[in-house]
Amino acid sequence: MKSITIKGSERESVGKAATRAARNAGMVPCVLYGGEQPVHFIAEDKAFKNLVYTPNVHTVVIDLEGGKTFNAILQDIQFDPVSDKILHIDFYQLHDDKEITMEVPVKVVGNSKGVMAGGVLRLNQRKLKVRALPANLPDFIEADITELEMGNKLYITKLPQDGYKLLQPDNTVIAQVRISRAAMKAAQEAAKAAKPAKGKKK
Repeated sequence: MKSITIKGSERESVGKAATRAARNAGMVPCVLYGGEQPVHFIAEDKAFKNLVYTPNVHTVVIDLEGGKTFNAILQDIQFDPVSDKILHIDFYQLHDDKEITMEVPVKVVGNSKGVMAGGVLRLNQRKLKVRALPANLPDFIEADITELEMGNKLYITKLPQDGYKLLQPDNTVIAQVRISRAAMKAAQEAAKAAKPAKGKKK
C-alpha cells in the first residue's frame, strides 16, 4: 500500500486553550495510539489534503521534529459541522508483526457481457474491510465483472484474497448487472409480437 508522510511536532500542552490556539494557527491536533503510550502532535491542515480528501487509502509515516518517525493508519477524524475543517485526527501505529483491519476501495475491471447487451452495472460495495499484516495491505480490491451476464451478481467469494482476508460474509454482493428499462421494454414488445392474435387460427 502506498504511503504518505505527515510532518509534525509533538505537543507539550494538550489542554483546550492550547488546542484552540493550534487550530487558529492552521494546525490540526492529532493523537497516535497503538504504542506504549499515546503520542500527541500537531501538523498543518494542508498536509492532510492527499490523505483525507481522496477515495484512495494510504498508510502514513508520521515524521516528528527531533527524528521520531512512526508508521500508522488513519483511525478516526472529526470535522467542524459548519466549516467542514478538520478538527482532530486519531492515528493507529502499525507493527510489522501485527495484523490490522482497514477499509480498502473496490476497483472494477473488465467489460461485462450483460452491460454490453444493454444491462446496467450497479456497484453495491465501494469499500471492503480487509485484515492483513501492514506489508500485505492492498491499494484496492480488484473486482472482475467480465463474466457477468444480465441479471447476474458478483459475490465476494469470487474476489482475490492474496495475503489478506476479506471480512464480509460470503453472501455479500459486490456488483450486479440489472436489466435496463430499455432492454425490459424491448423484451416485452418482442413477447407481445410473438403472441398470436386472438381469434386467429393457426
